[in-house]
Amino acid sequence: MSLDATAHAPNGERLSRNSIGLAHIVFFVVAAAAPLTAVVGASPAAFAFGNGAGVPGAFVLAGLLYIVFSVGFTAMSHHVGGTGAFYVYIAQGLGRHLAVGGALISLLTYSSVQIAVYALAGVFLSGMLAGQGVEVPWYGWSFAMLLLVHLCGQRNISFSGKILGVAMILEFIVLLMLDVGILFQGGGPQGLSLDNFSPSVVFGPGLGIALVFVVGSFIGFESTAIFGEEARDPAVTIPRATYVAVLLITLFYAFSTWAIAQYYGSAQIQQEAMNNKEALYFVAAEKVLGGWSVALMNGLLVLSFFACVLSFHNTLNRYFFALGREGVAWHKLAAIHPVHNSPHVAGTVQTLSAGAILLAFVLGGADGFAVVFSWMSALAVLGILAVQIMVSLAIIMYFQRNHRGEHGLLSTLVMPAVATIGLIGAFFLVTENLELLTGSDSHIVQAFPVVVLAFGLGGLLLARVIRLCKPDLYENLGRVFD
Repeated sequence: MSLDATAHAPNGERLSRNSIGLAHIVFFVVAAAAPLTAVVGASPAAFAFGNGAGVPGAFVLAGLLYIVFSVGFTAMSHHVGGTGAFYVYIAQGLGRHLAVGGALISLLTYSSVQIAVYALAGVFLSGMLAGQGVEVPWYGWSFAMLLLVHLCGQRNISFSGKILGVAMILEFIVLLMLDVGILFQGGGPQGLSLDNFSPSVVFGPGLGIALVFVVGSFIGFESTAIFGEEARDPAVTIPRATYVAVLLITLFYAFSTWAIAQYYGSAQIQQEAMNNKEALYFVAAEKVLGGWSVALMNGLLVLSFFACVLSFHNTLNRYFFALGREGVAWHKLAAIHPVHNSPHVAGTVQTLSAGAILLAFVLGGADGFAVVFSWMSALAVLGILAVQIMVSLAIIMYFQRNHRGEHGLLSTLVMPAVATIGLIGAFFLVTENLELLTGSDSHIVQAFPVVVLAFGLGGLLLARVIRLCKPDLYENLGRVFD
């Protein structure tokens, strides 16, 4: 018996079934990971402050961790499905109280990463166009992108899927052109070598710091389950999409970072990244491909930002929609657009909340990159790790009580336990390196783990209030999804 997330939902509160297939979901997930943004933006810091030439191997390690996580995650997806994703998993494994806590942490996580990318896109566009005589402050571009993302998010999910598909393909093409160009010229001063994946290099000094940046590059892969209600044959599509997305992200990131390390030389890559974090890939692209590639990469980087926030916008919409349909939040959030079958009210509320947070930063005079992007991305990494830990534990508990004979111990106990240990280790690594990750020693930044915990406890309190005031609603938590 499986738990389908819409069996008890009214007809007007069901998303359009069979709207998207495997390719659409993979596009959403990989676009959320923002390949160009992650490779060009995050990996130079990992090279500079982490294990240097071992960064490609660090991406492989992170990918292996999330493949291990996916074993139990996809096994449970055969029995638990719906737009609520992590919320439903935690509800069925750890109980309703913790599910609401996990849902609030998820909202904090995806909202934080969305705000971070809006700010980064604004800063980048402002700097790029200032050279063309267009003087607009960073937040002007951020709000313009917010409006455009909102309009796209109001359409049917397949509309966004097509946009994200184009964005992802173009991002892959331009980076692969650079990677292949480096290979054809035989690498750099030290030629070509696979030493970047050898244990002595990968597990060298700084691996923990590199993983802080690397783990953040995988945020969003777990959102495959969020689209279960709209997927064709979700019992098959969601597991496949999860594995395809994780493998694609891992292989592409590892290959691209390996190629750039070959260009500069494994012995020099750390110092080169330290000296020139912002232009590490652009300098290589100009030398290997020509000046035209730099302009193309700049343009596609903007498209990467847009694809990333559009993907997270759709993810957040479905969290708000699911909580509204459950009765945990305002019930109008579960309204469906009569034409596009999209959660349009949830999308509007989500856009307004993101706009309000951005406006608060602007009115407070916060720097778009040093504060808004850096702080919000660090908070997002902590949040997603916390929820993934809860999900891993939920998977173990769920299979201890249900479907014990249908899956082996490897997928229901061993792999989820290994994933739990790895994710807890990653959480503490990020906590210990918050100052490096954000570039700030602010007490606010140091309190981020407490903020994540506070959101979780706030969810527990909300669940308790619902249990006392609306016991019937409480009994159905995690089951309206059904």
